Amino acid sequence: MSSPPAIIGVGRTKFGEHYELDPEDLIDEAGLMALESAGIERKDLEACYISDYLLQLTNKMGLEEGFISQLLEMNIPIERMRSFSSALMNACHAIEAGKYDVVLIGGMEKMTDRWSKIRDDLMLFMDRWSYHTGGTLESNHELLLREYIRENKISGSDREKLMLTLAYISVKNHGNALWNEYAHFRREINVDRVLAARREERKILGTYDFAPISDGATAIVLASPKKAKEYSGEPIYVLASTLVTDYISYPSRPYRTGFIASRMAMEKALKMANISLDDIKLLEVYDQSTVLEMISLEDLGFIKSGTAWKELYENFKSFNGCYNLCGREIYVNTDGGLKADGNPLGATGGAQIFEIVKQLRGEAGRRQVKTDGDLIYGCAQEMEGFGTKVYIHILGREKHE
Repeated sequence: MSSPPAIIGVGRTKFGEHYELDPEDLIDEAGLMALESAGIERKDLEACYISDYLLQLTNKMGLEEGFISQLLEMNIPIERMRSFSSALMNACHAIEAGKYDVVLIGGMEKMTDRWSKIRDDLMLFMDRWSYHTGGTLESNHELLLREYIRENKISGSDREKLMLTLAYISVKNHGNALWNEYAHFRREINVDRVLAARREERKILGTYDFAPISDGATAIVLASPKKAKEYSGEPIYVLASTLVTDYISYPSRPYRTGFIASRMAMEKALKMANISLDDIKLLEVYDQSTVLEMISLEDLGFIKSGTAWKELYENFKSFNGCYNLCGREIYVNTDGGLKADGNPLGATGGAQIFEIVKQLRGEAGRRQVKTDGDLIYGCAQEMEGFGTKVYIHILGREKHE
């Protein structure tokens, strides 16, 4: 991106179970916060990109664009995508092409009201063959872990260390969420609780290894570099926005101990942003399970393949808020990640962007990372399906031209 667009405002709701609110209420709250953060009004918006997976099923909203037009009381172009990252990427392309100068990107989801009704529908984001053979949302995560154990010949005491490492990841993310006022879960857990849940459920992964089902909304205001300088004293630039797609069927992929789409998307993003991996000290990964946080650190290049469990196990012996990975200090999921912050699908990627912007601006409060002033870049990874589509966004306080 020779002239990268910039984020000038961010907003979100608390994630959780919002039975009393409609999707319109949630996106209204997040959108108003983003506009206020940017210092602009609705009339300044030239277009809007929104995201959700399931509102047609959960809330009978057939044309979400019309609901947003009615909320804004405007007749601007509005387009709907599935994931927040998809909406952000399309908005970036439009601004880079010179079509718009200021756009709103919003994501929303209302899942808890009809969870039992939509569980089957969510399986179709994996693949229909798994669905028809009795697969569950959790099964691919367990298959991935078993493939990882088999491929890397992890057994005996090493296997116990691996399972402890995954439990520590859950504890770490719940600890981070304590200082996130918007998080779905703001309570501490311990390793014993994670392990007990696995035993009670008689599964290799238990309740505390998975992200919850949540309701919520997020929003950002994106502007061209010229407009960003007019509106914001501290714009955060979108230095890279990449996407790679893989087979929808996880068992059919040649590579099954990680996600090749994550690797390729990260390589493209680093090249696009013109930075190195060492420049990134803040990372938001798509941890639908504790396994995915561990695997993503390998896929994104921070740890050698097959060794993340060893590296992280050593880190958790004296954990001080960040991982030390191959000589790099990196803060991962400082908001609690999907695991504790929550996972309202269409809004989840927006929460990742929200956190990175707040951290880069030094506005994260008690969870603000301390890096001696060199926190310049942050990276967000979002997935659609089980590694079927992987988006990488690199944000920075500095732009490279």
